[in-house]
Formats: sequence, C-alpha cells, structure tokens
Amino acid sequence: MVTKKLTHEIVKPLTRRSWLAGIAGLALGVAGFSAARADDDTIKVGVLHSLSGTMAISETTLKDTVLFMIDQQNKKGGVLGKKLEAVVVDPASNWPLFAEKARELITKDKVAVVFGCWTSVSRKSVLPVFKELNNILFYPVQYEGEESERNVFYTGAAPNQQAIPAVDYLMKEEKVKRWVLAGTDYVYPRTTNKILEAYLKSKGVKDEDIMINYTPFGHSDWQTIVADIKKFGSAGKKTAVVSTINGDANVPFYKELGNQGIKATDIPVVAFSVGEEELAGIDTKPLVGHLAAWNYFESIKTPANEQFIKEWQAYTKNPKRTTNDPMEATYIGFNMWVKAVEKAKSTDPDKVIDALPGTKTPNLTGGVAEVLPNHHITKPVYIGEIKGNGQFDVVWKTPGLVAGDAWSKELPDSKDLIGDWVGKKCGNYNTKTNKCLGQGS
Repeated sequence: MVTKKLTHEIVKPLTRRSWLAGIAGLALGVAGFSAARADDDTIKVGVLHSLSGTMAISETTLKDTVLFMIDQQNKKGGVLGKKLEAVVVDPASNWPLFAEKARELITKDKVAVVFGCWTSVSRKSVLPVFKELNNILFYPVQYEGEESERNVFYTGAAPNQQAIPAVDYLMKEEKVKRWVLAGTDYVYPRTTNKILEAYLKSKGVKDEDIMINYTPFGHSDWQTIVADIKKFGSAGKKTAVVSTINGDANVPFYKELGNQGIKATDIPVVAFSVGEEELAGIDTKPLVGHLAAWNYFESIKTPANEQFIKEWQAYTKNPKRTTNDPMEATYIGFNMWVKAVEKAKSTDPDKVIDALPGTKTPNLTGGVAEVLPNHHITKPVYIGEIKGNGQFDVVWKTPGLVAGDAWSKELPDSKDLIGDWVGKKCGNYNTKTNKCLGQGS
C-alpha cells in the first residue's frame, strides 16, 4: 500500500464570534436543563454550527436552514402552542469550543434541542456534554459510523448509505481497479478509509493498488499531491479518487485537478463532502463528470423538493441560493423532532428520545425517512455527476431506502455490534455474546 502522511496540528481559528438570533422570550427552566415550563412562552432551539474558520463554507448554510425551519414552523403556530426561538452560537471551527458552546446552550440558554456539528471531531467533542446534561443533538452530516449514542440522532449518512455504495458503483460501472483514498486528517476520513480499505481488500484489491493520503484542515498547496495522484493513475489500471476532503480545502484541490488536466474520463473523483454549496465557489467547468455520493441533490425533481427550494430562496431573498444534502438532513431531523415533541406532548429530553424511534417524515426526494432503534434513519443513495452550472446529474441510485448501520460489518471489532435504544437500551450490543458493552461509541 502506498501511504502518505503529512504531520500537522489541526488549525484552530483565532476568530471567535458569538451570534444570537431569534425572538425575545423567557428562559426555559427545566428538570434536566431543557424541558419547557408551563409559564414559558417560547421553546428555545440551539444552533451549533461554525460561522467562521475553515468549516464556515459548509456550516453557515446549515445555521440558515435551522432558522428557516423555525420560521416555517412558527408560521404554523409553533410547537405545543408555543413559538420556537433560535439561539445561535459560533464555535468557529474550533473543536474544544464546540463543547464549551454546547454546555452554554444547555445550561445558560436552556435549549430544548440542538441542531449542529459538521465534522466528526466536533461531534465527538460535544458528546460528553449531551450525555452529562441529558440533552438532544441532531447531527445532519455523513459520518464514519462506529457510534450509536442515546442523546444523538444521526440524520446524515452512515458508511453503508454513502461510502460503500459509491465504491460499488465505481467498481461495477467505471471498472475501477486502483484507488486513491484522499481525506482531511481527522476521525471521519481515517475511519471511513479504514472501512473502505477493508472492503476493497475483501473484493480482491491488492495493497499496491490502494494509495492513502491525509492533509490538514484548510490545506491549500495541492500541486505535489495531485501530481502524485496523476502518477499513481498512470499504471495502466483504471484509477479513481475517493475523497473525504472537508471544508474549504476542496476549493484549491479541485482547482489543481483542473490545472493538471485530470478529467473525469481519466481519473474520476467521487466526493463525500462536496455538494452544491461548495461548488458554488469554484469554476466547475474543468470538473464536469466528476462525482459525488449523497442522499439528496438539488436537481432531483419532486413536488416536495421544488416547493422546498422555492420557499428557501424566498426566505433567503436569493433566487440563486442552492440547497444540498446536509440541508435535507437538517430538514428531516427538524421535522422528526417536532413530531416527537407533539407525540410526547413535552420537550422533556427523556420523553422525546423515547418518542423518536419509529417516527416517520417525508424526505425531499419522494420517500419517507424513519428513525431506527439505533438512532440512524432510512435514506436513498444517489451518485451524481458534476455539471458545468454547479449542479448534479443523477447517474445512479439505490432501488429503495437503505437503513443506516451504526456499526460497520467490514470491521472485525464492529461486525457483531448493533445499536438498539428501544429493545436493548444499548448503543453497542454484541449479538454474539448477548451483552451490552456499556456505552454508545
């Protein structure tokens, strides 16, 4: 196996801005920090997304999406007869600051729920806070799996809902034989690549046909790495890049692909973290034909999606404002939370957590998403080709919805584990030993 490692420290942006958005209301008092009192006139909703730093390119839109959903819900009369009030903070792409801001949202602002995080390192940072203070996090981004926490609901894709289907597509449809696994250096790319490496080897791919490369957040000098990819792909075997590069590093990466003339017909790139929002900032013409694997694309024609896009653009007062997969995951999670609160007739975390499994809500692509006992959801999988206008043409999709696996069958330590917060009350139950390992991740 050809492996390249760049040593570095994760960039922690110096800028720390704190934002508050929403309408004035009384603070929520609570047993367990987050349930609304009868005399409160609003229900507070926490928004924990980076508005500055390297991840702002992706996360700012998700902040706007939560505000949009709150606005829409308030026009319907709110929840439990009360208006929703957003409390927005900026953890600034600084992973320890995510935990600090999460604690502030729960203990100071008394939020009933939090929608937030993009990177897995930020999610891992806040997990102890949500467990300690017994609040609820809706996490809307594809991730590496290997986790099922009682206080978290995962509305983005697990590896079996994105990474594995993407590799299957490249193998079967593109006849790919050599693989470049290129990622940002943190837990999501490393764990996803560990799963993919095991999966590829189970399919007969040899060590010398797998190249793994990691770069820091915000990496900007791609000339040498792209040249190495080009060289790796010149061995006479069809080669593809599987990209778990996150944040604004994608802009110079894709630009360098174009500079070095790497076309999709030569070495296709399938990305797991590049959607319409990221493509809006670069010239996509040299990238036409490269791929992305998601569970939603803006270009998918359904009445629900067309209505969502229309209302979103009206809300933002921008007829060119794009939508993307993590936005749909936020939309799904928000609607599931509303349904569970109404079912429980309470914002009390324990009651809402118990009400969420089995909750169903329409997605934007024509199906119905359901919360599973492992706190993941059902999703379709799509492969899209980049078009010159920054949109995607869907070239492949699963026949139906795929249930999200909390634990990957490709890894020896995980293959016998399941998450089940309904029957087993356990996030990592071993089906062979019939024992709970005692935690969710």
